[in-house]
Amino acid sequence: MTQEIERKYLVTGNEWQGETGTRIDIVQVYLAIEESVQIRVRIIDGARAALTVKAGAPGLVRDEYEYAIPLADAQAMLALRRGSLIEKTRMVIPRDGLVWEIDAFHGVHEGLVLAEVELNDAAHDVPLPPWVGREVTDDARYYNAVLARNPISADDI
Repeated sequence: MTQEIERKYLVTGNEWQGETGTRIDIVQVYLAIEESVQIRVRIIDGARAALTVKAGAPGLVRDEYEYAIPLADAQAMLALRRGSLIEKTRMVIPRDGLVWEIDAFHGVHEGLVLAEVELNDAAHDVPLPPWVGREVTDDARYYNAVLARNPISADDI
């Protein structure tokens, strides 16, 4: 079992696009969405896939189990989804000794841009880049499992 310690923020402006990082295209669906457990299938760059179970209420710390699965299995599971397809481009940006993941959403979530930073300790002080806006770590509306059921676009923020 792994614990995920993650802070989540809205992104303001486009300044983050000038950062150096790695681009990843993600398509994901949820097979189960419960308050305390979510099961997700994710296809990364159309080339590999993972099945993830997250346990715990949305917030700073949750249990996470992730397993590689065959791409063909993941593609077949897309049809089993609960809620909408989540499509996003992720930029992985190292900054100030941390790794930021900027998710620019597409499709029904077009215009939504979120930043996440994973930490080793919940008390870790996070130096915020200038493109980081309001923290939404404790706002369940911005968690992907909730977005699958209740889409948010840039117009809704």
